[in-house]
Amino acid sequence: SRHGGRVRGFPHERGNWATHVYLPYVAQEEFLELLELLVSHARTYVPSLAAMEEFHLSLSQCVVLRYHWIEPFVRSLRERLAAFHRFFCVADQVKVYTNQNKTRTFIGLEVSAGHFQLLELVSEVDGVLEEFDLPTFYKDPSFHISLAWCVGDLSGRLEGPCLRELQDIVDRFEDSAFLLRIQWEQIRCKSGNKYFSFPLR
Repeated sequence: SRHGGRVRGFPHERGNWATHVYLPYVAQEEFLELLELLVSHARTYVPSLAAMEEFHLSLSQCVVLRYHWIEPFVRSLRERLAAFHRFFCVADQVKVYTNQNKTRTFIGLEVSAGHFQLLELVSEVDGVLEEFDLPTFYKDPSFHISLAWCVGDLSGRLEGPCLRELQDIVDRFEDSAFLLRIQWEQIRCKSGNKYFSFPLR
């Protein structure tokens, strides 16, 4: 109940640290206004939807690292990502997602520009994951920022009319073209309760 019905993707084991590489997004006030409009409308279809409290764009799946691997893993990431510069993405396409085991459904904003730079980053992150014999990212990723989630596979209720209406809200939102053009300034790795930042040049 503490986790709102969310289910672990893998069992917790002492010495195993859930690890994730991503681009953090700090939401501005206007973005939160747009989020509120989208979530309140989507709740007319799925009342149990909860808005995300933090926002990011994933560059890896959630993988399991042994504690003694964290430092070399982070060092390898730092080396591989050192040459990357800041870049822009446009995330303006509303899309519905489910996680792999269909225990959660998400509404997200999919990237429509900036895909190439993201693939380059994923290629480097994948290289580090392979060094540690960990699963790499999805083969044909749909890069996105998750906005809201609910327990279970409720994609059927959110796709179709709901999705079209949500896209209309985004398209009509004042300054959405400017708002949803995002400059990425750093990459982050979260391992258990530890955070590591890699500034882009």
